Amino acid sequence: MPRMIITHNVVDVDRWLSFKDERAGAISAMGGSQVVDHVAEDGSNAVAIAANVDDVATVLAGLASPPPELHSAMERHGVLPPVTVYVEK
Repeated sequence: MPRMIITHNVVDVDRWLSFKDERAGAISAMGGSQVVDHVAEDGSNAVAIAANVDDVATVLAGLASPPPELHSAMERHGVLPPVTVYVEK
């Protein structure tokens, strides 16, 4: 099961962190597990999400063209594009 890191900026880090459980649920619905949030130590609004994923292609497709519920959650969480994905090889 590869590890995936998703990075992006957010409007407000505290707001983004307040949705931790919802975010973990959305990633789990795409086959992810062991979801961990990270924030930049420099105080910027850069964040990262690490997760183990069953199917990298499914997560990439969901992020490239988010279904309405995921798109709504990303807006609610204050996600700012671009979203960059790193995959363990």
